[in-house]
Amino acid sequence: MENKQLPKNGFVREQIKNKPKNKRKLVAKLAVSALCGAVFAIAFCLVLLLMHPILQKYGESTEPETETGGTEHTQSESISEEPTESEDTQEPGTVIAVPKPITLEDYQRLQNELYAIGTQANRSIVTITSVVSDTDWFDNSYEREGLGSGTIIGETESAYLILTERKVITDAERISVTFIDETVAGAELMKYDGNTGLAILTVGKSGLNQMTRNAISVITQGNSNLVRKGTMVLALGSPLGTNYSILTGNITATNNEISTPDCNYSVFTTDIVASQNGSGILINTAGELVGIVMQGYSASSANTLTAVSVAELKPVLDQLLKGQDVPYLGAYVSTVTDTIANKYGLPKGVYVKEVVMDSPAMNAGLQSGDVIVELGGKVMISDRTYLTELLRLIPGETCPVVVLRQGSSGYARITCQVEPDVLR
Repeated sequence: MENKQLPKNGFVREQIKNKPKNKRKLVAKLAVSALCGAVFAIAFCLVLLLMHPILQKYGESTEPETETGGTEHTQSESISEEPTESEDTQEPGTVIAVPKPITLEDYQRLQNELYAIGTQANRSIVTITSVVSDTDWFDNSYEREGLGSGTIIGETESAYLILTERKVITDAERISVTFIDETVAGAELMKYDGNTGLAILTVGKSGLNQMTRNAISVITQGNSNLVRKGTMVLALGSPLGTNYSILTGNITATNNEISTPDCNYSVFTTDIVASQNGSGILINTAGELVGIVMQGYSASSANTLTAVSVAELKPVLDQLLKGQDVPYLGAYVSTVTDTIANKYGLPKGVYVKEVVMDSPAMNAGLQSGDVIVELGGKVMISDRTYLTELLRLIPGETCPVVVLRQGSSGYARITCQVEPDVLR
């Protein structure tokens, strides 16, 4: 047997050779990687192209420019008085706006501007004096005067139209109006609405000289639908009992609502202190009429000013300014919305919550729980459409009212004949 000599260390040494590379597979992998990179690059470019307008718009809205072209900093940003490295590299002409704290002088300047707005709007305010004859316990006759405020809300070729509350002229035998320049003129009652208590007086232009006409102005009506909680307003007239007052404050609530016969009105509450017998108007910072002070519509016992949105009173005001009576049915109503209809199983229309005793609505047979679906041939969808059609009716003329009344077998369609009246 042949003997083989082992290595000196006792181990067998082996040499491992690398597996030969497959060039075809390597090229395929490189091609797939390049294709994925190209697809990713194209997708990134498309996303960037689509997002560019949005990012540009966002950048413009978050970095407002100052008048000199610089970027305006907010109060939350910390601005050092010493120049930083980034400030050294800023282009010439860049301005950094440093916020200043509000001083007493700034506050006084704001108050002066508000009072200037109120002073200008006071040209439309008048003082109304009513004279009432009465007798004392000893049967002696005497005259007593009542004072209140009014607003020049319109004019014709021959007269100025003045808005006030009926309580100011109740039982008056004579009515006089004092304008801003102390000129006194006689006035006559044109029309009033017994529901809201609003009244329109007329003062002939022929008795006023040119200086007085130049000193007074007709108030501009604003959009009270834009009034929100926190809106700054001014109260004019006699909210505290003294005429030509100018009180400033803010709207504290706009979602309160007052129900009156035949209509519902949105009520503005403010943080302005006022008398329960106060009267006047609310204006915005543009000097426009947005509310009519009606303290009787206040839902709280606090001595704060309450006003009704002039936009919701406009249909009634237009009726009075035309010298027309405001028709009256005497039903407290509310809109049957989709939510209410689904929750309580009511038909869509105008729900009758209550009927006033001895009113035209009661005399026609309307009852609480009825749903008015037609008035004067018009379909009723809300309390707004109800008021709109009501104001088109003529007092004394019969009008059909179609209601749905619930019975043992469901809702029955009933037609009532109602004769509108005028609430005195």
